[in-house]
Amino acid sequence: MLDGVSLDQLRTFVTAVDEGSFSAAARRLNRVQSAVSGWVNSLEAQIGVVLFDRSGRYPKLTPEGLLLLTDARNIVSGVDTLKARAKLMAAGLEAELSVVVDVFFPTAVVSAAAKAFASRFPLTPLRVFVEGLGAGYQPVVDGRCNLGILAPLPMVFPSLVSEGIGQLSLVTVAAPDHPLASFKRRIPRAALTKHVQLVLTDRSELSAGHDYGVKSAATWRLADLSTKHAFLRDSVGWGNMPEHMVRKDLAEGTLVSLDVEDMLPTGFALTMEAFHRASEPPGPAGRWLIDDLKARYAAETQ
Repeated sequence: MLDGVSLDQLRTFVTAVDEGSFSAAARRLNRVQSAVSGWVNSLEAQIGVVLFDRSGRYPKLTPEGLLLLTDARNIVSGVDTLKARAKLMAAGLEAELSVVVDVFFPTAVVSAAAKAFASRFPLTPLRVFVEGLGAGYQPVVDGRCNLGILAPLPMVFPSLVSEGIGQLSLVTVAAPDHPLASFKRRIPRAALTKHVQLVLTDRSELSAGHDYGVKSAATWRLADLSTKHAFLRDSVGWGNMPEHMVRKDLAEGTLVSLDVEDMLPTGFALTMEAFHRASEPPGPAGRWLIDDLKARYAAETQ
């Protein structure tokens, strides 16, 4: 008999509780009171549990009814969500949005955009992954992610198209007690090769055999920027970091900017772009996220 329980019965049960009486529920549901009473009575008969104590002027939930109310609410809410999501999908909205973000891109910007996304598209799950170098491109190329907010690589990806998000600054830094920090003049490139350079490693095979920004033969390769940051502060080596991640260190003197020959003292610009497969352009949610990230990043860097 439980298999015969209908959504109308459950919705009537929940509405009767919310409205406080069968007559109020009937007005809310635009039905006659006898229909509401009938739906509740038939539900009780099917599940074999008395949901309301009718001995008083107004029906009151029994202890059993109170326990089953949560289940009924979850079922009604779940069906309503299913209907709403299906309607949005039929209109072209993505069922979910998967995005891989470059490890260099400011987390605060992504977090603010994600919060706004949740409010704008409450029925579209957002999945965010953080990767660097080729490992950021791989899930977009493979189709595991709809979008990639990534720094361009000197490689060709024929299946992908992109549009600009903005530019971030990379600075060359070391701890204040590192030998390179003691130079009183511009540091010659030859001097860099004598010290360990901390380099972000690529967790994919896309850039195998290629190095980007490597100036020293002595390199330590790290899988994440937080570890690289800690190693830089502890004077394990020198390296390049996004300026926004070391801004506080530079202000407090826990890291210093290295003035390297043939490089601007203020660092060098790294362009961030939104990539997607040419055959699968962004839907409404993806398009909104790209535009929101552009606006937020522009405001962040002004």
